[in-house]
Amino acid sequence: MVEPTSSQPHVLIFPFPVQGHINSMLKLTELLCLANIHVTYLLTVETHTRLLANTDVSRYTKYPGFRFQTLPESVSDGNAQSMDIILNLHESMKTAKAFLRNLLLCEGLKKPVTCIITDGVMRFTLDIGKEIGVPVIYFRTISACSFWSYFCMNKLIEAEECPFKGDDMDYPIKSVPGMESFLRRRDLPSLFRVADTSDGSFQMWLTETQQTVRAQALILNTFEDLEGPILSQIRTQIPNIYTIGPLHAHLKAQTKLETTSSRLASSNSLWKEDKGCIKWLENQPLKSVIYINSRFVGEVWKLGLDIKDTCDRVIIEEAVKDLMCERNEEFTDSAKDMATLASKAVNVGGSSHSNLNRLIQDIKSMSVLSQHA
Repeated sequence: MVEPTSSQPHVLIFPFPVQGHINSMLKLTELLCLANIHVTYLLTVETHTRLLANTDVSRYTKYPGFRFQTLPESVSDGNAQSMDIILNLHESMKTAKAFLRNLLLCEGLKKPVTCIITDGVMRFTLDIGKEIGVPVIYFRTISACSFWSYFCMNKLIEAEECPFKGDDMDYPIKSVPGMESFLRRRDLPSLFRVADTSDGSFQMWLTETQQTVRAQALILNTFEDLEGPILSQIRTQIPNIYTIGPLHAHLKAQTKLETTSSRLASSNSLWKEDKGCIKWLENQPLKSVIYINSRFVGEVWKLGLDIKDTCDRVIIEEAVKDLMCERNEEFTDSAKDMATLASKAVNVGGSSHSNLNRLIQDIKSMSVLSQHA
């Protein structure tokens, strides 16, 4: 058991070293710093170098309780742009286990860690947290609908809906609760398109996602009015969820400052505000979550058009015309409505505002409890 010398809450934030994960967790870092919580942000040497080159890190270092901590150089993120590389990266991250254990046991840290917020694809952090008595909260940076599809991988296998039989990508999928009426094969993350479910990447995501139930809680970068029905499904398995998104809008509401000025820190938000509207962004580094997000955009939220997963020039041209001309007013109104709901969520009394406050208070209470452990 780690023995803290003071009741000051200190969170170790450990993102999976891929751009979208890093950006979301940096935003959470700043929100916690604003609440006077000490934060150590753990990242690879390569990621740290990129941050220094592309981001005004002074926005983080201005907080007296904040510090970057780098992993050993043997843990490298490389150029994570494909599933194979992600799998290799995941394996390399396991070498960080001994380093993380020593770090948490106060080697090189001025203040003991009282809580770990880690990316939800690194189950070894759960083992270490249990071993030394530090609570671990998972943060999945993908949408709730994407996370839920991963969580239901076993259900698809049991129902023999995966691996796919035949080439009909519009064939309905019925084994993801809450999505039975509209989900198709093509909407599932790309890794579902395996010929054999013993595939290494498939098994990695299945195993890692199932481990979420062991965490103290789950943080999601979404809000109740956006993904409420799916969140209800997730809560049947993981009751303690903090929906605190959209994080960039939350941070803007907290600081009253524009938070999208830097190239790196603004490149992978779920939503981007633009003159009162919001636009869906698909610059995510992996295709694996785009498909299901796109289905929700077109079928559930009515904020865009479904062009399936095609790159046909004619189809795309027709969709652009439809979006910009014939149905422009419809989509603009839908985007404004959703922007209003997002703004409501992050302001005082909103669901995300309340959940962020609950997260902060829970982290502070963990610090008090660790004093008496």
